[in-house]
Amino acid sequence: MEETPKKTEKILVIFIILILCFLIFFSIVYTKIIIPRKIPTLVVSKTDVAVRGSIYSQDGFNLAASKKLYKVSVNTESIDPDKKQLFVNLFSIYSNIPKQTIREKISQKGYIVISYTISPNTAANLRQLNSKLLSYDVFREYEDKSGRIVQKMGLGIEVSGISRIYAYGSILEPVIGYTKKVETGRITITQGVKGVEKYRDGILSPKQDGKIEGKRDIGFNVIENKSFTSKSRQDGFDVALSIPLKLQKKIEEILDTAKNKYKSDEIVVGIINPKTGEILSLATTNRFDPKNIKKTDYSHLNVDAIEVSFEPGSTIKPIVYSILLDKKLINPLQSIDLNNGYYKLGKYIIRDDSIPAKNPIIEDVIIRSSNVGMIKLSQHLSGKEFYDGLKQFGLSELTGIDLPYEKNGLLPSVKLLSGEIYKASASYGYGLRTTFIQLLRAYSVFSNGGYLVTPHLTQNLTAPNGDIYIPKLPPKKRVIAPLTSQKMQDTLIKVVTSGTGKAAKVAGVIVGGKTGTARIAKEGKYDSLYNGSFFGFAKDDQNVYTIGVVAFGSHGSEDYYGSQTAAPIFKEIVELLKDQGYLRAKTAKNAKK
Repeated sequence: MEETPKKTEKILVIFIILILCFLIFFSIVYTKIIIPRKIPTLVVSKTDVAVRGSIYSQDGFNLAASKKLYKVSVNTESIDPDKKQLFVNLFSIYSNIPKQTIREKISQKGYIVISYTISPNTAANLRQLNSKLLSYDVFREYEDKSGRIVQKMGLGIEVSGISRIYAYGSILEPVIGYTKKVETGRITITQGVKGVEKYRDGILSPKQDGKIEGKRDIGFNVIENKSFTSKSRQDGFDVALSIPLKLQKKIEEILDTAKNKYKSDEIVVGIINPKTGEILSLATTNRFDPKNIKKTDYSHLNVDAIEVSFEPGSTIKPIVYSILLDKKLINPLQSIDLNNGYYKLGKYIIRDDSIPAKNPIIEDVIIRSSNVGMIKLSQHLSGKEFYDGLKQFGLSELTGIDLPYEKNGLLPSVKLLSGEIYKASASYGYGLRTTFIQLLRAYSVFSNGGYLVTPHLTQNLTAPNGDIYIPKLPPKKRVIAPLTSQKMQDTLIKVVTSGTGKAAKVAGVIVGGKTGTARIAKEGKYDSLYNGSFFGFAKDDQNVYTIGVVAFGSHGSEDYYGSQTAAPIFKEIVELLKDQGYLRAKTAKNAKK
């Protein structure tokens, strides 16, 4: 009878011990597992960052492209201390980042960013590495300071920004332009500042990031069920230019050599199809690397062909002459007295640079570039006729070229042009200001039957889905009659064959044009610097191109006349067009036909 209470007592003690063990076990499970271990979210979202469109040359070269940059981060406390060296070795191999740099980065505790500038290819490699590191148990779960268990996690790889790549450096600058970095709060994007990058910023810029959201499986893959949502990524449009890179590069080489030879401040060249307005080249000696802009480059960032106005000198003469011709106010074959090349204008004496022809006719005024002759001829125009005629040729008006910050130049008022002094000086290119692109467009009138066209660089726009769009241009506008246009061609050809433009003559193709030389005014006085220019055309049986050359800031102590600087450059450009197949030279056999 005494043994029963003892047995009961033992059973009770064992039962209490078991309960205590269970409570301890449950407490451990509850405190160590259930409370701190947060179940990963069952819903995930993934973002696919859209990128800025590319700019292509006419011959298919990618001039400006966008590249995603990635940042790679890691929780250093998640790295197994015994496998840190393995992490360093493998990460260095896959990322090409020096081991010492990685060691310094991961010596810090907590979440750290190893690099913000990982390329897309390297990011793909590091994603593969992450899988391997997880399989090698390089990452581990650990207990934080509050006693919670932090699950193991691998590398964090996500887009940090968008970089702009200019594969060909300074070629076609400043026309292409450049971009600046803009922080959006999440990533760094690029925004156009100058050139095509600025003008087409709206079409080049990405429209929306792609995004998918939904429940996940154990492999963190999104399940496409009823709760799944997606938004397609919409990159920016690509822009294709009308300028071939190979031709542009050779033209820039010609200009660089000429700048050293003539010691000019800048030389600008433009080539345009006068029938369509499509620009084949717009080049300058003053270029820059858009990825490495220095303080000394600041003066080169503008497209001077459209942003700088200047007194055109004698290149204005054919325009004024054609206005007179179109109004039937002159007869090219009629005799004219050029006063032996001298003319008294107020208190000034105007002199011609060339010796007047014996028994000159009106056409000789253009062929020999007579200032005296232009003064006399312009007297046939009223101030309003003079002003309206220049306006008809697009002077003092924006051309509508697809580049930003275009300037419009300056014309004297009708009142000023009605006076003897201003009318006379304007007739040979002083007292008014034009831009290079305005003159290039104006000279196109002589080669396309008398029309003013819109110069443009954009050939087409390509949407992300491949659809191609051609920008709509304003309709061309008649300026002079077709017969006047043809007569002007004939006269400009004579300038090259027997006048001031002989240095522009090229065998096998028809060349016409006009030289121009103008002193540069600074602070109200004319300096010893000159702008030498040549505007004209070159054509074969099928093709015709209007070409302009201006050598800005040539020194008076050197070759500075347009016939000495711009005309020889013009000749080189035409020979290049012939060599590259843009113009077909007539053979002796064809010439006889």
